[in-house]
Amino acid sequence: MQIREVPFAAMGGIYEADDRAAVDRVVAAALDANGNFFPMPEENEFQTLLARHERARRVVAVNSCGTALDCCMMALGIKPGDEVITTPLTFVCTAGTVIARGARVIFADIDPVTLNLDPLKVRACITPRTRAIIPVHFTGLACDIEAFDRIASETGIPVIYDAAHAVGALYKGQGIGGRGQASCYSFQSNKNMTCLGEGGAVTSNDEAFAERVRQLKTFGYIYGGPTLRVASIGFNYRMTKPQYAVGITQLNKIDRVIRLRQERMVKLNELLADVPEIIRPAGHGPEHGSHLYVVRLDTDKVRFGASAFIGHLKSKYKVGTAKHYPPVWSWEAFQQLGYTAKGCPLAEKICAQVVSLPVFPRTTDEDLHYVAWAIKQTIRDLN
Repeated sequence: MQIREVPFAAMGGIYEADDRAAVDRVVAAALDANGNFFPMPEENEFQTLLARHERARRVVAVNSCGTALDCCMMALGIKPGDEVITTPLTFVCTAGTVIARGARVIFADIDPVTLNLDPLKVRACITPRTRAIIPVHFTGLACDIEAFDRIASETGIPVIYDAAHAVGALYKGQGIGGRGQASCYSFQSNKNMTCLGEGGAVTSNDEAFAERVRQLKTFGYIYGGPTLRVASIGFNYRMTKPQYAVGITQLNKIDRVIRLRQERMVKLNELLADVPEIIRPAGHGPEHGSHLYVVRLDTDKVRFGASAFIGHLKSKYKVGTAKHYPPVWSWEAFQQLGYTAKGCPLAEKICAQVVSLPVFPRTTDEDLHYVAWAIKQTIRDLN
């Protein structure tokens, strides 16, 4: 097969003419003699559409998933001395928002098949200081929500889902947006939908909790009375008017984007079925949010590691990859705080094996066949 380039794209979704038109309308209105970027009816429209799509009663849009998680930690009153349990296989901000509140992150181990946080391992980590649990719907595959519901019911510990990968994901046929205390979404540029590069949201079925988050993201304002009130300290965590406008057009196509990703991920699963050195991801089907296609290099069956594998794919076969993720404890900032792999042997092994392959809405069938061929060739070259 002839060498060709298949990059790991920076843009995860699809931008089209309707997205440009949405921005043009906002800018054109602002150029009017009396125009500006307020008020923002687009904010309410976006929140209403996202609530409907994710099957949640309330949505509070914010400027990133990190902000969404931070608002949830503040709304829960997380403080120094508290503990919050989460997975080490996640983007750094999941744990970083806990550290920002002065609390201690407790890493629990992951399920070896789904790569999601293991509810049984979470139970073993609960102490009298545990104040929240943050499971991550890793790659868009929903966690064992029923198991976490039982933990929350039995212990009273709130569950905040990191749904950064999981817009459109389903759990047993139901949307995930209303589950747990809240879910936190990302619309950053490499996600399945994006609001001009950044964006996020908190979804919840708890009206009081959602209102606390809304106040935190808007200076602490309380609306609805005869006068505007500021009864708590808040911040400006809003998206902009053009971002909301594009968020609306992105929501109009998100189901198509997810379907395109699902089809390609199922196809690549088939193409790699005869490669025993590659552990294919679980659950790619109609309920999967299909944000990332993450395989594992079975290091028990090869004489090389994931770094050599990734480097050879890129240098010889021009296939781009990514690493989702190094374990959170491996980052310098967390090592300085004393975090280690203790208690998470599966995550330690799996984080050393994971490789994200280039599967996007515009990935062609030829690209998929080439990636599968390049993987097989790389294994032959290095073994």
